[in-house]
Amino acid sequence: MKKIFSNEYFLFIARIVIAFVFIYAGAEKISDPKSFSQAIYNYRLFPSEIINLFAITIPWLELIAGILLLFGICVKENSAIIGTLLIIFIILIVISLIRGLDINCGCFGKGSPIGWRKIGENLLMLIFCLALVAFDSVKFSLTINK
Repeated sequence: MKKIFSNEYFLFIARIVIAFVFIYAGAEKISDPKSFSQAIYNYRLFPSEIINLFAITIPWLELIAGILLLFGICVKENSAIIGTLLIIFIILIVISLIRGLDINCGCFGKGSPIGWRKIGENLLMLIFCLALVAFDSVKFSLTINK
C-alpha cells in the first residue's frame, strides 16, 4: 500500500483532484455566500453570531489552499489544511445524520443531500490528503526541490 501512496504519479493526480474540487467548491460558495450561510445554519450546531464569519472565511480558505495545491506550493501544509476541513465536514455530516436531519451539505454552495455517500467522498479525499502530507508531491510543482 505504501508503494501506491508514495508513487509520484498517484500523488500528482491526488493533488490535482483535491485542488480542483476545493477551487470549485470555494468559488461556488464565494459567488453565493447567502446560500452557504443558510447551509451552515441548517446544521443547527453553531451560534448565529458566527455563521456569517464561517460563510465568508471557509470558502476563501478552500479556494486559496486549492490554488496553492494546484501549483504544488507548500503541498504538505495545504493538504493538512484541506484534510482538517474534511475531518470537520465528516464530523458535521455524521452528527447531522445521527440527529436525523435531512439537509444539504453546502459543499458546492447549495450542495447535495448529506448521507453516507458524502461521507465516503470526503473520506476518499481525506485519504488523498493524508498521502500528500506523508509523501509530498513535487511533480510539476512550482516549489524548488530540496
